Amino acid sequence: MDPRSAAGAYREAAFENAPPIKIVRMLYAGALRFLDQAAQETPGGPGSRWAGLLARTDAVVTELRCSLDKNVAPDVAESLEQLYLFVEDRLREAQRTQDPEHVASARKVLVTLQQAWNQVEASSRGA
Repeated sequence: MDPRSAAGAYREAAFENAPPIKIVRMLYAGALRFLDQAAQETPGGPGSRWAGLLARTDAVVTELRCSLDKNVAPDVAESLEQLYLFVEDRLREAQRTQDPEHVASARKVLVTLQQAWNQVEASSRGA
């Protein structure tokens, strides 16, 4: 068996069997990883992966936004939706202007949200 396919199968099984809050945390970690990788790239430079990494981040944030359940906690879902829309807007603006400052704004929001989800998970384990 190819070790890469075994590792991929393991990651897929870990994701499929994870509790929802862990999946949310994994999505945040992935989005932040893509932003950090983009920060190492030169926007518009030859062979730059910057645009692709921002697109991947945008896809993760869009998935987070689309998965909100407004029936469970409408006020929280509305606040999260507005924050996700802000991040998506900053990523689009970064793509348009190729200005890393917009990426930094998006990253700051995602880090804050990730920390909040970490606290939610920690308090749910303690309860």
